[in-house]
Amino acid sequence: MLRSFLIFLVLVSFATGAFPQMNAESPKAKSVSIEGHRGARGYLPENTIPSFKLALEQGADTLELDVVITADRKVLLSHEPWFSAAISTGPDGKRIEKDKERDHNIFKLNYAETLGYDVGSLGNPAFPEQKAMPASKPLLADVFAAIETFAKGKAIAPPRYNIEIKSTAEGDGVFHPAPGEFADLVVKEIERAGLIDRTIIQSFDVRPLQHIKKNFPAMQVALLVGGDEDPVKKLALLGFTPATLSPQFSLVTAELVRLCREIGMKLVPWTVNRIEDLERISKFDIDGIITDYPDRAVLIFRKPPRAK
Repeated sequence: MLRSFLIFLVLVSFATGAFPQMNAESPKAKSVSIEGHRGARGYLPENTIPSFKLALEQGADTLELDVVITADRKVLLSHEPWFSAAISTGPDGKRIEKDKERDHNIFKLNYAETLGYDVGSLGNPAFPEQKAMPASKPLLADVFAAIETFAKGKAIAPPRYNIEIKSTAEGDGVFHPAPGEFADLVVKEIERAGLIDRTIIQSFDVRPLQHIKKNFPAMQVALLVGGDEDPVKKLALLGFTPATLSPQFSLVTAELVRLCREIGMKLVPWTVNRIEDLERISKFDIDGIITDYPDRAVLIFRKPPRAK
C-alpha cells in the first residue's frame, strides 16, 4: 500500500508542479533545524514574546507558535481557542475553572478584552522548570515586530516562523472563523510583515492548508500528524505534497523517512523533549525538530551560539 501511494503522490506532484526540491544532503552533512515549541515553553510561559526570545538565545533557528482569532478578527497567539484553566487567571484575578474554560472563548472576545487575562503568573504544572511571570497573549503582528528587532539587536540570524492554525470542523463558527477566512487573516499578517519567505503554516486540519495551496501558492505549508493518525492516509486526505510532514515523533520510522525523501517532503517531528528521545530521533534523516527545550536539542544537534 505504501509503495502504491508513493507512486500516486509522485505522479500527482509532477502533474501539479507541486514537487518540492529534493534534499540530497546526508544526515551527517545537513543542519537540522531546531524549532522552539511555543518558544522555550520548558522555561517561560508559552506563546509569549519573552519565551520566543529565550528560544533564540538558546539556539533555536525557528519559532513554532499557535494562532487563534479574536471577535474583532485579530490574529492572537494561543494554543487553545479559549483561556486554558491550566495556566490562566481571569479578569477577576481568579484561576479559571477547568469546567468553565470554554466559556472564556477567545473568538467571542475582542483583543482588548483578552488583555484582562493573565497566562503566565500561575506557571505550568507540566513544566516545573518554567518561571512564573505576568503575561498576556500577544498579537502575531507584535510578535513579528518584537522578534525581528530582537534578533537584529542580538546579531542572531533572522529566524524562521512555523505558525499553526488551530482549527477543527467542530469549531467552525464557534471557536474560530471558517478555515478559508482563518487562513486569509493569518497569511495577510505574514504578508504585512514581509515574512512569507521565512514562514511556514502548519495544521492538523487539512482545510486551511488546501485553501492556502489554492490561493497563496508562494506560502509553504506543513501537515501535522497526530500520534494516533496514519501519515499516509493523512497525506491522501490533504491531496497534495506539502513542503513538510510533521508527525508526532513516535511515528518516525525508516519507512516514513524514505517516503519523505522519495516525494520531496521535509520531515520535522514534534514534540521531543527528553534527551534520550532527542538522541534516538537524531539517528533518523530528519530536517528539523520541535521541542520545548531548545537548549537540549542544541546539545544533540549542534553547538551554540548560532550567529550571523
